[in-house]
Amino acid sequence: MSTSTVINPATEEVLRDVDLLDVDAVDDAVARAVAAQRRWARQAPAERAAALRAFAAVVDAHIGELAALEVANSGHPIGQAEWEAGHVRDVLTYYAASPERLTGAQIPVAGGVDVTFHEPLGVVGIITPWNFPMTIASWGFAPALAAGNAVVLKPAEWTPLTSLRLAELAAAAGLDPDLFQVLPGAGGVVGERFVTHPQVRKIVFTGSTAVGTRVMAGAAAQVKRVTLELGGKSANIVFDDCDLERAAATAPYGVFDNAGQDCCARSRILVQRNVYDRFMELLEPAVAGVKVGDPASRDTEMGPLVSRKHWESVRGYVPDDAPVAFRGSAPSGPGFWFPPTVLTPQRTDRTVTEEIFGPVVTVLAFEDEADAIALANDTSYGLSGSIWTENLSRALRVTRAVEAGNLSVNSHSSVRYSTPFGGFKQSGLGRELGPDAPLHFTETKNVFIAIGEI
Repeated sequence: MSTSTVINPATEEVLRDVDLLDVDAVDDAVARAVAAQRRWARQAPAERAAALRAFAAVVDAHIGELAALEVANSGHPIGQAEWEAGHVRDVLTYYAASPERLTGAQIPVAGGVDVTFHEPLGVVGIITPWNFPMTIASWGFAPALAAGNAVVLKPAEWTPLTSLRLAELAAAAGLDPDLFQVLPGAGGVVGERFVTHPQVRKIVFTGSTAVGTRVMAGAAAQVKRVTLELGGKSANIVFDDCDLERAAATAPYGVFDNAGQDCCARSRILVQRNVYDRFMELLEPAVAGVKVGDPASRDTEMGPLVSRKHWESVRGYVPDDAPVAFRGSAPSGPGFWFPPTVLTPQRTDRTVTEEIFGPVVTVLAFEDEADAIALANDTSYGLSGSIWTENLSRALRVTRAVEAGNLSVNSHSSVRYSTPFGGFKQSGLGRELGPDAPLHFTETKNVFIAIGEI
């Protein structure tokens, strides 16, 4: 069995080696998940709801431990990591209400009674990214379990530790260990087997658009369901009638959160030309004020990039002759540190069109509302974005015109577990979270019962 070495990105120290599973191990896990799912689906809805609440309670008791793991493994600042662990608890609690509320319908028909049922799919395969390991995992496994499915989850090779611990906590809470299994391994081995295995009935994939298209193509061979949450190149649109000071002060946190390793990052700031210069004057001290450093420190707002390989990728977008307007600061010495960086390129530059996935933002000027919309939509992605304006009519016009799945006005909010999340165009397929998420892990069964004439 091969292993993967997990590195602390802030210190470059080795945390541990993780065993990587092969195809036979995946097949064995799926076989056990099939049996566990049948037992789980036979339980009363109230029993499944109670089991998910128990899982949430155990997560709540281990928030500190989970956060410390994420600080060490992913370089997330401690405050953010604690929020993420609490988010897993909250997502479980939210979907614990679902088993007793997955109601079907009674449809009026002639000659009998027609009813529908929401049947679980069976085993769901979840493939998670390295940027938000435990939160994005919970978006898949919580509603999938609530709908009566079993889950096999492949974490990213760089950041598997919190997912592995969550599986242990699920078992400690009383869930069947075969019902929710975390299977570390290479994407071309474990992830590929999820796609090709006939008893894995759905794939939930979060990651790059390039890999997502391969997952979708592979799933097509079995007409396997997929939910894809992929890349983004989101716009932060700043109109001249907004609170410019607030827009500039918050802009760094719309893109530099998690060191820009966020598919929702507002990595293109579009500013109306007549306030562009003033906005840049306000943005510079805001960027300088982002506290980059030891993720274990309570004062830290931005940690390191996840790996040396990813650092090199981000660095490639900022060559020595890049149009850098200004930079923030970052530590020197060990660790994959990259300073918050603001570029002012031409509209056609690759930093404007490609997902950098790091703390690099481009700022572009636009002329009017129509130009802002055209520029915002000039991308193959469509995940998130922000609109800054005090004009309610403009806010509604622009949010309806921008081709993105998650937009916020005068804020940078993207994700709430109680609202749907997903992308337009090449940013994805399907929706996660929100009240309907468990339904996406079910098949609708229609049953007609003939009763004759009354």
